[in-house]
Amino acid sequence: MRLTLLGTGTSFGVPQVGCRCRTCTSADPRDRRSRTAALIESDGRRLLIDTPPELRLQLVAAGVDTVDAVLFTHAHADHVHGIDDLRAISAKLPDGLPAFGPAESLAELASRFPYIFDASVVAQPGTTKPELRAHPLEPDCETVIAGMPVRPLRLPHGNRSVFGYRIGLMAYVTDAKLIPAAVSAQLAGLDVLVLNALLSRPHPLHLSVPEAVAAAQQIGARRTFLTHLTHETPHEELAARLPAGIAPAYDGLAIEVGAV
Repeated sequence: MRLTLLGTGTSFGVPQVGCRCRTCTSADPRDRRSRTAALIESDGRRLLIDTPPELRLQLVAAGVDTVDAVLFTHAHADHVHGIDDLRAISAKLPDGLPAFGPAESLAELASRFPYIFDASVVAQPGTTKPELRAHPLEPDCETVIAGMPVRPLRLPHGNRSVFGYRIGLMAYVTDAKLIPAAVSAQLAGLDVLVLNALLSRPHPLHLSVPEAVAAAQQIGARRTFLTHLTHETPHEELAARLPAGIAPAYDGLAIEVGAV
């Protein structure tokens, strides 16, 4: 299994509009952080996690022309507002592109983008539109999607909740404020954990960097990569202060899951 982190930045992205801080003006390409998304590939099949505003650029940069399904973590704008870019993919599929996620998030997306989810909305002759077919998932219930075992995990995100996903020996957790004990137990035995880590100080909606490090050490994955990063800390500086086995992610990072 191969995991590619297409985007690793917070909702502002990095560089942030109007900012001239040391990270936003850095020459290190690892400090350019688009909004978060990931791609999982196994046995020739692909799962996409989230559709951020930069999705087209991310897929082009990764050389991706098809995916078999999309998983949504939640419906916040920085995770979904590139959804129209799926038109280039769904147009190649006779039955549209399957979309999975929390029932409430899929309902919100269907309300926000009815032309994408409503099969009765037909593109005018000579045009196309994105075609997604919604499949709500239940937390803690493993489902095979594109040939991969996907276990949704419900996590708190302020007064809302999000889905993290365990897929085989890897797990992708973003926008979580904490990792409940029941979820932590389902993350045992991981090779790779991707975990959000927003700031050095506490935040009401997200794990901070110290909180993410503590959660990662409790979970005990062989390798943990921190995502949803802000412009507060340059990549190299953050990497230098993290303990062994934990590293900041960066856009385009490709990880072989299960590799020695």
